[in-house]
Amino acid sequence: MILSVTERGEFAATMRAINVRLMETLAAWVPTTPEMEVKLLFGEHIWDLAQHADALGKRTFELRLPLQYSIPPVASYVALLGDVAGLKATSERIAAIFEVVLPGLAARYRAYLDETDTLVDAPTVRILERCLIDLNRMVDQSLDLRDELPALQVKRGWAFRWRARESAIEVVVAGAIVALAAV
Repeated sequence: MILSVTERGEFAATMRAINVRLMETLAAWVPTTPEMEVKLLFGEHIWDLAQHADALGKRTFELRLPLQYSIPPVASYVALLGDVAGLKATSERIAAIFEVVLPGLAARYRAYLDETDTLVDAPTVRILERCLIDLNRMVDQSLDLRDELPALQVKRGWAFRWRARESAIEVVVAGAIVALAAV
């Protein structure tokens, strides 16, 4: 399927907005998180998300939108991100980001990659492939940290309702890309 330039631009702009929101959430959590190891993890991942947002923001310009343009995702996804940002317990913050939001974002990237023409949309494909590598590393690092610090584990099944809520949001792009649903 060949997506239009508008559809590709709206996707990139929406994913940029999500990465910026996640970066801001982690940055806001750093001063209120007591565990130094978690602060360091968040700091590294703030940088990763900033790099993703920057690459997607440059791509928006190539797709005939303003440089570093963002389009907010659909209201239900904005609400989900807001509720995640409001979590107070470090263990819940880690579980929400690394068991729910980032895997959900990775699934959305893979769904886009499955739908787009990899030749016509090669720059976006390369950006998302790099982002997927980083997202996998970020999740793995969170698992390693939770293995080292068992107090950061949440109760078994805690993230289930969060994952269900995230995956129930089939489309996060508020624009023309209605056909691309999360896996």
